[in-house]
Amino acid sequence: MILQKREIKAAVLALLIAVGLCVHASQAKAGEPQDLVVAGGCFWCVEADFEKVSGVIGAVSGFTGGTSENPTYKEVTKGDTGHFEAVKITFDPEKVTRAALLHLFFRSVDPTDAGGQFCDRGESYRTAIFVSDSAEKQIAEAAKSAAEKALSQKVVTPVLPFETFYPADSSHQDYYKGSALVITRFGPRTKAKAYKLYREACGRDTRVRALWGNDAPFAGQS
Repeated sequence: MILQKREIKAAVLALLIAVGLCVHASQAKAGEPQDLVVAGGCFWCVEADFEKVSGVIGAVSGFTGGTSENPTYKEVTKGDTGHFEAVKITFDPEKVTRAALLHLFFRSVDPTDAGGQFCDRGESYRTAIFVSDSAEKQIAEAAKSAAEKALSQKVVTPVLPFETFYPADSSHQDYYKGSALVITRFGPRTKAKAYKLYREACGRDTRVRALWGNDAPFAGQS
């Protein structure tokens, strides 16, 4: 009888320890950085917008959603790979939620345009959200429905399964604040200046502001 009580106490203690470890692991995971991968047209612009958001640790320009491995910028923009220009946004979930970031994302693009974004046309410039599990999919679909309701228009941005993200080469990272000189139609300019000229000429902020009005979070902040 005494032996049985000891065995029961040992089993209960082991269960409590296991539960405690699970709770600790869950809390640790909740506080770890998370990634959100989205496509919103020119990845320079998406990267520039979201690196301004409090709680975002960083953003990387790259490619996802296609069939070829390690695609180059030229291959993707030619439309030969099926990839989207995309950005992987790393964030602190204790400071900003995935839902909040997706709310901002929809209001930083034209989610009614199935042919590209602004002056950039073609498959690689379409909008999309990439998800890794059912929980992420549910959050993305809710954000999409909310955007559709807010616009009273059909939102064509798909929610797609995430597979592999390929970072673009270093020349395309943090383009909006680069100091290297590049040749533009206006002559040599720093990357930062060239980015501003491109964004203005492409009409991104003008279209987003026309579509979303005061709800456009980044328009005019470039």
